[in-house]
Amino acid sequence: MVRLDGGMNSTRRRETHGSTASRRTRATEPALLTAAVLIAGLAGCNATTSGDGFGVATGGTVTVFAAASLTDVFGELEAEFEAVNPGVDVVISYGGSSALAAQLVEGAPAEIFAAASPATMAIVVDAGIAADPTIFATNELQIAVPAGNPGTVVGLADFARDDAVIAICAAEVPCGAVASATFAAAGITPAPDTLEQDVRAVLTKVVLGEVDAGLVYRTDVIAAGDTVDGIDLVSASDAASQKILDAATTDYPIVVLPTASSAATEFLKFVLGETGVRILAEAGFGSR
Repeated sequence: MVRLDGGMNSTRRRETHGSTASRRTRATEPALLTAAVLIAGLAGCNATTSGDGFGVATGGTVTVFAAASLTDVFGELEAEFEAVNPGVDVVISYGGSSALAAQLVEGAPAEIFAAASPATMAIVVDAGIAADPTIFATNELQIAVPAGNPGTVVGLADFARDDAVIAICAAEVPCGAVASATFAAAGITPAPDTLEQDVRAVLTKVVLGEVDAGLVYRTDVIAAGDTVDGIDLVSASDAASQKILDAATTDYPIVVLPTASSAATEFLKFVLGETGVRILAEAGFGSR
């Protein structure tokens, strides 16, 4: 934890020597100063200030359910928020958005839900346990291949090759739904060898060299660094390519749940605020 120490403001005092008013002022100033220090101390016991200027009660736990593709960026947001809010512990559970939504509907305790698609967010909204989610980021699919591209994959058409070992997400999770829409827009019928329950599982198979290619989000390729190579879905700027890119793009909604504490509400503001926007952009996410 990082504690930010603030300094006390000093005031200039003008005194008129020998005057009765001046003597009264000097007599009452110690009492006023003592009162000011007590008030400031009490305020400091109950609240701190986030990096975006939000007041947050110290202490307590903020429980977050977040899509697997948010693992790295939310880990950074968690660290930044906790650094400026001593005593607040942000606990994040990552997984496929559909599985997380199902857990919430079944009563799993959480205060914030960040999904990788509006469709999965609709599951909790329709169940009446959340309302008015906010789109806080966008992402798009990209082809990931092991470093050096040993399978000589060059584009989406390779996902239909019989001799290529391919991994994509299952259709019921957001990355799989977006992948299905992308292949449909490109007029390609993929031949996957494995269907995964979240995008990080696909990325892991690529990193380990277990597959020749996987369809993940652009942010996953960035997060993987030198362990994978990224290949764009299209290489031309035309209507057909734009149709594919539109299909390959997904919105990320976030919502605070009815059980949320004040600290959870402030964490949501933090994600949507200046620091959150910066960290998301650095990770490769887009904005709406």
